[in-house]
Amino acid sequence: MTTGAPTTPYTDRPRRSRLRRYLPLGLAGWLVLEIWLLTLVAGAAGGMTVFLLLVAGVVAGSVVIKRAGRRAFQNLNEALQQGGSPKRGEGNGLTMLGGLLLIIPGMISDLLGLLLLLPPVQKAVSRLAENTFEKRLRAAAPGSLGDAFQQARMHRPDGKVVQGEVIHEDRADRPGPDERRPPLTGPSPEA
Repeated sequence: MTTGAPTTPYTDRPRRSRLRRYLPLGLAGWLVLEIWLLTLVAGAAGGMTVFLLLVAGVVAGSVVIKRAGRRAFQNLNEALQQGGSPKRGEGNGLTMLGGLLLIIPGMISDLLGLLLLLPPVQKAVSRLAENTFEKRLRAAAPGSLGDAFQQARMHRPDGKVVQGEVIHEDRADRPGPDERRPPLTGPSPEA
């Protein structure tokens, strides 16, 4: 005997995306690889060398993040003073990501962080990310999040963007003056 609402069978659940399925496995593999490389370097060069490399990565990463954040704030202030928007392609976000990867302990993350600090790599990654994002926006199904970005903008002839929604009311659906409901507060119409 059951009480309450019936439960849905397991087969009605939506399928998990590939990213959600394989991301934990990839992170676990990356963590194992990082620990293995650290033990190899510690065996070859000594534990103190590994410790100094990890401390140097944390210090270098924090300096990189601080400089990139300061540069991004300066660009934003200059753009706001001039009445425009900040320049694109500065690479501050990827520089901060590179600094974060330097802070994370491990040899692979340090190598990836150092690669992201190189301007040609930043431009290539930025271009790849923009193309992927635009492609996914174009392929978005109606009613999805990607489609919401397309629908939220209405361009006026002067170039300004107006956000809004148009609601059409049919005259036949509106109640007449004698069909309107009485207010919820106050004396009733019968009194």
